[in-house]
Amino acid sequence: MSNTAWENLVKKQLKTDDIYSVLKKENLEGIEVKPLYDTVQKPLVNLPKIEESTHLVAKYHENLEEDVFAFILNHNVENLAQKAIFVNNINLAGHISPKEEDQYFSLIDVFDEKKTVINDQLVKELLAKQFKRNICVDVSLHQNAGAAIYQQLGIALAKTKELIEVYGSEILNKLIFRIAIGGNYFFEIAKLRAFKMVFNQLSKEYELDEIPYIFAETSLRNKAVADNENNLIRSTLELASAMIGGADAVFSNNYLVDRSTENSEEISFKQQIVLAYESIINVFEDASNGSYYVEDLTQQIAGKSWELFVEIEEKGGYLELLKQGIIQKKIYEHATKEQKWVEEGKIKLIGVNLYPKSEVKKRVEELYNEKEIKPVRWAEMFE
Repeated sequence: MSNTAWENLVKKQLKTDDIYSVLKKENLEGIEVKPLYDTVQKPLVNLPKIEESTHLVAKYHENLEEDVFAFILNHNVENLAQKAIFVNNINLAGHISPKEEDQYFSLIDVFDEKKTVINDQLVKELLAKQFKRNICVDVSLHQNAGAAIYQQLGIALAKTKELIEVYGSEILNKLIFRIAIGGNYFFEIAKLRAFKMVFNQLSKEYELDEIPYIFAETSLRNKAVADNENNLIRSTLELASAMIGGADAVFSNNYLVDRSTENSEEISFKQQIVLAYESIINVFEDASNGSYYVEDLTQQIAGKSWELFVEIEEKGGYLELLKQGIIQKKIYEHATKEQKWVEEGKIKLIGVNLYPKSEVKKRVEELYNEKEIKPVRWAEMFE
């Protein structure tokens, strides 16, 4: 169907000639979304990932040892040879001595956001370990605090640049990026793809050709205490975005926001199993390559992310802007706009502000602080 034929059909269906104003989709990212895509300006090359098959990561339970290949650990567990281990505890990281056949990764953020410094001692201790990836750059905090997608990626690049300046460009292939995946399905697919582009672009500034190792986890931001089964639907879509976007590892946070049970942990993990073994989307390098819509989103997000990164660098770098409170304010401004959309029903959460509509119990100003980067769930306004 030609573009003109499509337009005529839509005009007839909508009973208006002004179809583009009707079909226009607003978003807070500043991304242009068209109602129809029939081409892309500059097709992207295949965007690879590091792991051949996306690791499906579970919280460690003894009864999962035989069936699960990758675990996230908060405490020491003996005899986990030939498993991928994502260490999530600073004390545990100091005691682990991997063997050659083990695959260890650190998920401990080496940036102290409150003190606005890099924990140099921690970096040196982790670099001395035989981990496959030693140094974690965590931007899951920023997503859960309400940062825009392009802000999350711009900050990830700026944090990377801070590490390069102190430890040299050889640190690039020792990094693992912890990224939270939100509920905007196609935007989140494009987010991971865009990050691969801009990270590779940054590495080329140092005459390297690196791609990032991405550990993707489900967001806390759009989860609610009420009707918590809805959280399973939200996190399943987020996991799909992560796998299609090309994450190297995925982890599903507990769908029960206010408590944790062995059953809820198992169900949360098994969402990944269903996606991987029923839909088989964890084995592709770049499953969305060739989608005009996703390609366009990817390029727009990459462009905006790189612009923010350059702006941060020109003003003194991530840590300097953190000291000045500029990073916090940028995130605060976006987060509060987003929360207003939730309050107004422009962002819909089933069982929270829709079917049924709960009563607002907290004002936006009570939830956020422009001087602090802190996680806030949308639903807290109604709880």
